[in-house]
Amino acid sequence: MARTNSDDLLMEDDLAAAFLGGGEEEIVAPVENIEPAAEIEEVPAEEISEPVEDEWESADDFPGQLAVDVYETADKLVVKARTAGISKSDLDVSISDNILTISGVLSGGEDEQTTRWHIQECYWGEFSRTIALPVQVREDENSVKAELKDGVLTITFEKEKTEAPKKIEIQ
Repeated sequence: MARTNSDDLLMEDDLAAAFLGGGEEEIVAPVENIEPAAEIEEVPAEEISEPVEDEWESADDFPGQLAVDVYETADKLVVKARTAGISKSDLDVSISDNILTISGVLSGGEDEQTTRWHIQECYWGEFSRTIALPVQVREDENSVKAELKDGVLTITFEKEKTEAPKKIEIQ
């Protein structure tokens, strides 16, 4: 198949050959079954309005969510979160009654000279994540370790020692 010189688009004849089998039997719909194409009305740019804010709450009303991985080893519970671009001073980590809260601010998304966004997929601003930990952990300072390295926050907890369940005999 030949390609155009300027880009990788197939030429019209090549497309027809690719889809119609290149010389084999052509399948053509009868003319009476083909509907005419609708005319496309061009709208001047000045008549295109900005999207209207409706009654839905905007994304700015809620802090962003932080994605986490939670897993355990024989004696530890580990929580990992991707926090690329966040400094230690912009992070807050706390635990109370086996509920972990990670919150902070991701700054740097706004540029004073921006006149128009074309694509905005990155979240900038406040974020928060509260997780009920799946196992009991020790909450004292010596049993918890938090480390921020290469854009990953890793929080390691020592699991609370629990006795093995005891069988109760029914009488």
